This record gives sequence, C-alpha cells and structure tokens, in this order.
Amino acid sequence: MTTKSDATVVRLREVTKRFGGVEAVRDVSLEIRRGELLSLLGPSGCGKTTTLRLLAGFENPDGGWIEIDGRRVADGGSAPVPPEHRRVGMVFQDYALFPHLTVEKNVAYGLPRSAKRKNRIQEVLALTRLDGLGNRMPHELSGGQQQRVALARALAPEPALVLLDEPFSNLDAALRGQVRSEVREILTDAGATAVFVTHDQEEALSIADEVAVMLEGNLVQKAPPEELYHRPATREVAEFVGEANFLSGVAEGSCVRTALGEIECRGASGGEVEAMLRPEFVTLSKLPEQEYPGCEGTVVGREFYGHDQLIKVRLDCGVEVSSRLGPGPGFRVGSRVSVRAASPAVTYPGG
Repeated sequence: MTTKSDATVVRLREVTKRFGGVEAVRDVSLEIRRGELLSLLGPSGCGKTTTLRLLAGFENPDGGWIEIDGRRVADGGSAPVPPEHRRVGMVFQDYALFPHLTVEKNVAYGLPRSAKRKNRIQEVLALTRLDGLGNRMPHELSGGQQQRVALARALAPEPALVLLDEPFSNLDAALRGQVRSEVREILTDAGATAVFVTHDQEEALSIADEVAVMLEGNLVQKAPPEELYHRPATREVAEFVGEANFLSGVAEGSCVRTALGEIECRGASGGEVEAMLRPEFVTLSKLPEQEYPGCEGTVVGREFYGHDQLIKVRLDCGVEVSSRLGPGPGFRVGSRVSVRAASPAVTYPGG
C-alpha cells in the first residue's frame, strides 16, 4: 500500500469561473497532497461540481491557474491542456459504463495497447475486488459492482488524480455505507490522490481525509473531518455540517453567558456572540434526580433513530435546544429535565 506524502499533487490559485454574469467559482485556492482523499462538500449550486469539471478539463477557468502533478494545465489565459492529456481519471455519477462491453473491456478502454495491458487489467480487477467478473456485462452486476468497474477503469491508466462526481448518489441507502467503505479502501490501497463531490455531510466526513466546504462559489474552509465538525470556521459552515444549537450570549474571557448558563468557549474574548453547541454535547437529566445542576426545561419533541435519539427541549426561559442521546428510554414529550452543556462552545460574532 502506498502511503501519503507531503508532496502536493494538485494546486489551484485564485481560480474563477463565470457563466454569463454569474460567478460559479470565485477565487478558489486549494492544495491536495499525494494520496489524500478530499471531499468537495456543499449544497446544490455552490460551485463544487464546476470545480471538479475545471480539474478534469471539461471547463476552463476565467481567472487563476491549475497545476496537476507539477504541470500547469490551465491558467485562464492560454490554451488549457485537454482532458485526455491531464492524467486524470473520472468516475461519473451514472458510472458511464459501455453497456455493450464486458467488464474487462470497459476497464481496458483508454489503456494503450502494450505487452503490459492485460496484466494491468487483471491488477486493477483484483484491486477493485472484481476478480472472476471480467467477462460479465454491466447489466449483470449489482450497483456496487458497477461502481467498482467505473473506479477500476479510472485507476487503470495510473492517473495522477481521480475525480468522483457524487459517486454514491445512485445507490440504495442500505448499500451506500458499504460501498463508501469499499471505495475508500480501494483508493487507499491504490495510493490514489482523489477528489469527490458530494452534498451529503455524513458521506464527506466518513470517507475523506480532508473536507473542503464550498458555499456560493467560495471555498470557506478546508480541514480534517474532526476539525471541520468540532471547530467550523463560520456560523454558515457550522449550520451546514451537522446539526447545531446556537445560543445568544455575552463572552467574558474564556466563558460565555447564555440561556444554558455559563459555558466555556472558544473563539471570543468579549462582547456579544453566538455560541454553537452540537446536540451530543447537550446533556439531559430527569428532575428531580439530576446529578448535575443545570437549566430546567420541558421536552417538546423526540425523534428516535434506533442507534440514537434527538430530544428537543424548551427551556423555561423560552429558548429551544436539541440534545442527541443514546437509544435508551426515559425522555418523553412533556418530561421535565435539567439541561447542561458538556463541552466548550464555539463562538461567532453576535449582535
């Protein structure tokens, strides 16, 4: 297995793309290390797919430049390097397999004819867990297997970069998690540098080494999944990546006074702020048996998911907060509870 290095494979500098009067991508700068799996995460229309197409060469930037594996492939001024000469492998949302070709011939498409060609096909089929399926037709395969054929075809020419466009959106929910794990394992075993586009936060956090969040054409934060979730750079990122409670408060040094009482905080030294707490860091205790002092409130909603549950509480002051707990029973609508913050809050400018 190839390990990650500090070598930078992809560089974007102040890349901009306009369609008419609309800036789909605005001054995006980004670096991706060798062997890194990067997710471009954002809502529909944020510019993530356009960024992927700029990397692939399907679109040309109006400003800025792009380098792949040390080679300038687009600079917004001169003729760009065409897609077929960029050493980029592409996995499309619908897989784009040739229905009249076998698995082996699909994988072979785009490989130059040479003495090593057949060996390379077998290597990639083994890497993608498709041994023994080379003579099958695409329609004879499951959705997950078709996904792996598309990935094998992208990996076969040993590209510098693999691009995946919403790669799991066509799979059933029950299959998605399994295929995500398989794809990550295959890309890691191949030592591939990869970028995949998704609007699904869980998908991005679970598969990527780094997540780049795009909002309204801007790249607003690039960070490892844990940092992105626990220390989002802006309120907008915090809202988009997972669920969050926002509480108005006043910061004083390392604490902030809120409707939940005084909470440790990160990111502010004084003044009006908004404090962000993830629901899993809001704990509940039954009244009058609470173990720790906290604010009191009434359970006004409960969503049970099996592995966990989301409890909504209206504090006596009127503010509503959400708490994510394990699957155990005990908190029903109408229950009186004590509510406490179990983690420092991240703060953003208020007013």
